[in-house]
Order: sequence, then C-alpha cells, then structure tokens
Amino acid sequence: MEKVKVFNLSDLKPQIGMKCYVGGKEIGVFLLDDGEVRAVNNLCPHQQGPLSDGTVSGHFVYCSLHERKISLEDGEVQPPDSDGCVETYKTEVENGEVFIWV
Repeated sequence: MEKVKVFNLSDLKPQIGMKCYVGGKEIGVFLLDDGEVRAVNNLCPHQQGPLSDGTVSGHFVYCSLHERKISLEDGEVQPPDSDGCVETYKTEVENGEVFIWV
C-alpha cells in the first residue's frame, strides 16, 4: 500500500464530500462533524452514483441518485437496501494534510 496526499485539511468542509483520483480509482473524501476524515470508493454499488455528491449524516453518506445509505466506517450498504459495499481507505491527517492509503 502507498500513502498519498490528496488534500489539505483546510480544503475539506464538514459533511461535504470531495472527489479525487488516485491510481485510477475515483475516491470520495469526507470530513465528518467530529473531525474524522473518511475515504471510500466514490461510486455507489447500486447505479454508480457519485457518493461525494451525496448527503452526509453522522458516519453515513446517502447516494445522490437513489438515497442508498452507506457507512463511511466499513463501506456497507445499510438496510433496508442490500446491494453490497464500497471499498474504504485508511486516512491520516499530518500537519494539516490529508493522506489516504491505496
């Protein structure tokens, strides 16, 4: 795995997703209200909607296309839906810079 800088922490707004590309992967990065930074594959498993455009609530993102609720902790689609999960990425903040491990 490789540690890659994707943003400055100041670039992120709480509860608003940002999209980036690393190693050919489209990744959604989220600054949560509690200060945690989470990163997931940016494409919803249902119809490939961009998760970074979705609504964030707590540690979940709701796909902008069909409101699938996805955990930003483990990438699992939440009931009542059951169409899989998205890949999650380890994140790290150092000296105001956001890194993900891919």
